[in-house]
Amino acid sequence: MFKALARLWRYLVAWVTGKVEALEDPEVLLDQARREMQETLARNRERAIQAITQKNMLQAEVEKLERTVRDLERKAELALQQGKRDLALQIVREKKAQEGALETMRASLQQAVETVESIKLAIRRQEEEVRVKTAQALAMKARWKQAQIQTAINKALEGISVENIESSWATAEQRIQRAEAEAAARQEMAAQSLQGRIAALQDAQIDHEAEEELARIEQRLGLRPAATDAVAAGATSSISDSEALKELEELERKLQATQGDSSASDRG
Repeated sequence: MFKALARLWRYLVAWVTGKVEALEDPEVLLDQARREMQETLARNRERAIQAITQKNMLQAEVEKLERTVRDLERKAELALQQGKRDLALQIVREKKAQEGALETMRASLQQAVETVESIKLAIRRQEEEVRVKTAQALAMKARWKQAQIQTAINKALEGISVENIESSWATAEQRIQRAEAEAAARQEMAAQSLQGRIAALQDAQIDHEAEEELARIEQRLGLRPAATDAVAAGATSSISDSEALKELEELERKLQATQGDSSASDRG
């Protein structure tokens, strides 16, 4: 009854504070059920301790009465040996009264022992049930978490449009291709520009100087005849100089044409 009232009170508080959904959360319910089982088990253990205490007290009383009965019997025997039959009769009467009480006490003790054993068995079963329920609660919590994760993933997937992804993918790919094509075009224009041609001329000059340096090294090491090297170097030099002169004349003509156009524009 108390548990039901406590549960109703918690529900009313949750309803007033707007936390009914949290109260009905499976994890909250499982934790609450586990706490209630543990509390019930603790109360039953306390009852078992009280029952065992009563049984031990009865056991002590039975043992005390048994000693009393044995002592009365010895006293009756001693009285008879001394010829005191009336005293022995009184002792036997007392002994019979104690034996009656002892029988009653033994019956109570037997009942207490049986009760304690049944309580111990019930406690062991309840402990096992608590262990099983605790393991089941952990498994159920794991299932609840997995269900929540799966639900969240499904909701996320529902909000994803494959068409939007494909469109974004295609747009990105087109922009990358356009950027690559523009970079290639700029590189091609740079190769045809004046700066590009000058750079090419400088590269040719560097190659020529490198060839000459290599030829001198080969001649010094005896890897190339001097005459052949000189002829080859002269031929290379003539070819390079001729190309350089042609390139220079072409540059001068372009510059003159550019200056002429600028002057005409100024006069106009």
